[in-house]
Amino acid sequence: MELWLIERHTDRLSLNVKVEKTVYREKTRYQDLAIVDTYEFGRALILDGVIQTTERDEFIYHEMLAHVPLHVHTNPERVLVIGGGDGGTIREVLRHPTVKEAHLVEIDEAVVRACTTYMPSISCALSDPRVRVIIDDGVEFVKDKAGEYDAVLVDSTDPSGPSLGLFNVEFYSNVARVLRDGGVFAAQTEQPFFEPDLVRRIFHMISQAFPVARPYLATIPTYSSWSWCFTFASKGEHAENVMPTRCTGLRYYSREVHLASFALPPFMHHLFEQDVATG
Repeated sequence: MELWLIERHTDRLSLNVKVEKTVYREKTRYQDLAIVDTYEFGRALILDGVIQTTERDEFIYHEMLAHVPLHVHTNPERVLVIGGGDGGTIREVLRHPTVKEAHLVEIDEAVVRACTTYMPSISCALSDPRVRVIIDDGVEFVKDKAGEYDAVLVDSTDPSGPSLGLFNVEFYSNVARVLRDGGVFAAQTEQPFFEPDLVRRIFHMISQAFPVARPYLATIPTYSSWSWCFTFASKGEHAENVMPTRCTGLRYYSREVHLASFALPPFMHHLFEQDVATG
């Protein structure tokens, strides 16, 4: 008998991944969590039936979410990651030798626990002494803080369920307030081919909260349509002002990829033409 994970991207399109076995499954307070072994992508974290990360291609997502903003900042020392309980973004943050503290705020403790146990290649940095894991709602966490971080990275699931509050102007405005002068921000902001209106709305909200906002792209095989959108924002730093690469062992990110990721195809320029700030 064959076991397949069918992840529906639209009513007429799905990604089908052949599964070798289910490693772990739990109904948490917030979502259905599963860790499975796949033949094509290795071990994968699945939340509510949607692939969040896999051993084979996670480096693309995590490197692009972390290194694009952090290589714009001249000296990132204190970094906040909201979401990302698998630990991959934290792992990439700690590649920067300037980072002295990294705080991970994850709403679902079960994600951290399961990934620490079953996905050590991704979660390996969570035990680093520079890391503090905080089980809390990221929306609430940023409400009463100001000027505490050099960078904030939002590594969320899609805008539904526990992540819904991470996609609105009030949240982005609070994030801008917790940044120090020169602070930078980045978030995953969904896929532009099948959900252009959603991508446009998210970008519009971020651009209302920050004086500089720029969308950028990466190619991630397990995400719908491969092309995935992120958004860089800052309190004044420009996306193309790239510092020399501080990190070794990277497999996707480079200075050339950084600059190229902001070169949008015409159909995406049309999406953002009313909102794109000079970055």
